[in-house]
Amino acid sequence: MAKRDYYEVLGVNKSASADQIKSAYRKLAVKYHPDKNKGDKGAEEKFKEASEAYHVLSNSERKQNYDNFGHAAFENGGGGRGGFGNFDFSNHFSDIFEDFFGEGFGGGRRSRRSNNRGSDLRYDLSISLEEAFSGKKQDIKFSTSEKCDTCSGSGSKPGHQAGACSMCGGHGQVRSSQGFFTVQQTCPQCAGAGEEITHPCSSCNGQGKKQASKRLSVTIPKGVDDGTRIRLSGKGEAGSRGGGSGDLYLFINVHSHDLFKRSDENLFFECPVSIADAALGTSIEIPTIDGGKAKIKIPAGTQSGKQFRLRGKGMPYMRGNDFGDLYVQVNTEVPISLNKEQKELLEKFREIENEKSNPSIKKFFQKAKSFWKN
Repeated sequence: MAKRDYYEVLGVNKSASADQIKSAYRKLAVKYHPDKNKGDKGAEEKFKEASEAYHVLSNSERKQNYDNFGHAAFENGGGGRGGFGNFDFSNHFSDIFEDFFGEGFGGGRRSRRSNNRGSDLRYDLSISLEEAFSGKKQDIKFSTSEKCDTCSGSGSKPGHQAGACSMCGGHGQVRSSQGFFTVQQTCPQCAGAGEEITHPCSSCNGQGKKQASKRLSVTIPKGVDDGTRIRLSGKGEAGSRGGGSGDLYLFINVHSHDLFKRSDENLFFECPVSIADAALGTSIEIPTIDGGKAKIKIPAGTQSGKQFRLRGKGMPYMRGNDFGDLYVQVNTEVPISLNKEQKELLEKFREIENEKSNPSIKKFFQKAKSFWKN
């Protein structure tokens, strides 16, 4: 099958400028790239055809030979230095993608510092519920790596600079051809840095960082809950050879409380009351998480398990100025170890007690009798 005219392939005329030829090829390369047309042989052939045309027309010497002799200029290795017979597609495509698309199509140079970033660190911090309510500042101490002050983090002995890696030429990646395509991998010699330390710093052995004990003052915000994670940007391990620092993550553990139980921003509190207080009614003072007191009225006839809501007496919201609520649950306590007088009074109470005083008990036994009858 005869080859199509290269100008026709790219959709330009012979008077097209270098920028117009480049722009035309770019559109076709994006449209027919095999990664976007997996399994489409037709698209793959158009991609090869466009790349071949661009290889010739983007070079002034090859373009002149093509304008003078057409495809014959490149048959059987013809055309001298502009020849096309032994053209290596895989290397050419990689070079094209570096110029056009960067890393998006497998080409391009990686940032030499991208692989040198320091590790993120985790610090577990335990606080009380009261501290979670009010917030706090606390100094923490942990082991990490910090930038070497001798070489300022470069890894090289003062007065010297790192050179380009001899294996990857400073790209940070090496290529290997697999058929039509080229596979890029992180350079094993420089670990993607693109540099080699020829004169390593004696203080850090070329790493650009050293182990150290670090002390940091951190702020725990009001309303923080158990399991909350706080990110401190750039407070993790120092990067190697000038790379950026990692982050420090604080994982908050809020201790359980002797009195209060927490659910989101609400608090729950169980308060025992005597039978007499529940039956006759009373007023009681209960503690609040801020260290103060609150007074609640227990109406006569309050049943065990009844909850009373105190608005705004719970935990603060981390974002905003609102507070949750405090729920007080009344639990009626049955007395034990009664003395003689107490027993006599209760016996007398039982004798004069009627069903109207205990509607739940009456309802229960009515259901029981109905069950036995059926």
